[in-house]
Amino acid sequence: MPANRSTAVRRGLAVIATLPLLALAACGYGSEAKDDSAKANVASGAKKIDGLDSVKIGYFGNLTHATALVGNQKGFFQKELGGTEAKYSVFNAGPSEIEALNSGSIDIGWIGPSPAINGYVKSNGKSLRIIGGSASGGVKLVVNPKKIKSLKDVKGKKIATPQLGNTQDVAFLNWIADQGWKVDAESGKGDVSVIRTDNKVTPDAYKSGSIDGAWVPEPTASKLVAEGAKVLLDESTLWPDKKFVITNIIVSQKFLTEHPKAVEAVLKASVETNKWINANPDEAKAAANAQLKVDSGKELPADVLDPAWKSIQITNDPLASTLNTEAEHAVKAGLLEKPNLNGIYDLTILNKVLKAEGEPEVDDAGLGAK
Repeated sequence: MPANRSTAVRRGLAVIATLPLLALAACGYGSEAKDDSAKANVASGAKKIDGLDSVKIGYFGNLTHATALVGNQKGFFQKELGGTEAKYSVFNAGPSEIEALNSGSIDIGWIGPSPAINGYVKSNGKSLRIIGGSASGGVKLVVNPKKIKSLKDVKGKKIATPQLGNTQDVAFLNWIADQGWKVDAESGKGDVSVIRTDNKVTPDAYKSGSIDGAWVPEPTASKLVAEGAKVLLDESTLWPDKKFVITNIIVSQKFLTEHPKAVEAVLKASVETNKWINANPDEAKAAANAQLKVDSGKELPADVLDPAWKSIQITNDPLASTLNTEAEHAVKAGLLEKPNLNGIYDLTILNKVLKAEGEPEVDDAGLGAK
């Protein structure tokens, strides 16, 4: 790629990584979760952790953020935080959540790998740490079966991804390159037309025929299937052991340094939530859907919820080696200069919690803070 093209792409990505997505986030950086039960559930007379009145938690209204959805709905976070209120904000995309973390509007968040990488690199390693894992999988290439019957038929078609430079966009561009096809990363033009379309709009775009398919996370993939699309490829099949990070837990470095006990309480609640989800999948699925209804006013129908839920693996492991690979894919696509990710992880508190719970510790793939 010529130097001027590469610079233009990186500038475009930088804009995306810093915009607060005014068109998507109606209330500041993110919409406050419409659940006012947390205050009521703060135990009367309970001790505040680190003297904090509240811990501000961010997440997306996606099933790939099931830990946060279920932990909120079932009160796991509030239980561990005691007299400190768990306050929630719901985001539509990673850039707005990173901006909220940087501004102090949230303290801890559930987020995808690409915005975590972008946020860390843009701040020269000073803004955030990844402190835990949450989910693997839940991303699929779904297509119009009348137009695309095999993987080779994707060439020449219009395929949607959620956003330029987001986790699924990077994955799709990498897959295209592996097929030997050429696409300009910035414009999305080439042997495949990559159409950046917000997940909320993608089902309507599919129904109108303006796209032929999409490389998207759940539940958008299953929404498209409910409209007649077919799953052509599950991204998990492209990864060793069929595992790759789709959701991590991040914290601002300032908050981590000043309030480690609060961070430990949230991570303990996350581990407890994940244990409960994996032991009670049907109840957990219902709880996640109930929280989606609270947050958005609309729950998912069974024909979308059930297949989407099955494709997501809930895990405490941040799958650090796959994050490093995803960063390499972004570099290969021309969306990122080779990043220095040393120090992006601090899994010390998580491993302390896991050890206390008798669970195996997790690895930072050599990218841990010193």
